[in-house]
Amino acid sequence: MTLNYVLEAVWAFAALGLIILVLLHSPKGDGLGGLGGQAQLFTSTKSAETTLNRVTWALTVIFMGLTVVLSANWLPK
Repeated sequence: MTLNYVLEAVWAFAALGLIILVLLHSPKGDGLGGLGGQAQLFTSTKSAETTLNRVTWALTVIFMGLTVVLSANWLPK
């Protein structure tokens, strides 16, 4: 088992995790309520949503970084 296979497995896990996490996010659209400014009255930041955002960004950085490394063939085969 080489480093290339391990990184490809991590890359695939990050891709699958990103798909799942993006689907778990709540919609951010205000709809027609945003026109009158009423949409901001009832919004609050939740710790679960903040954690979800941080994990999503971390997986995005891992996925994009591994995409560059794996596609550039910087690793010995």
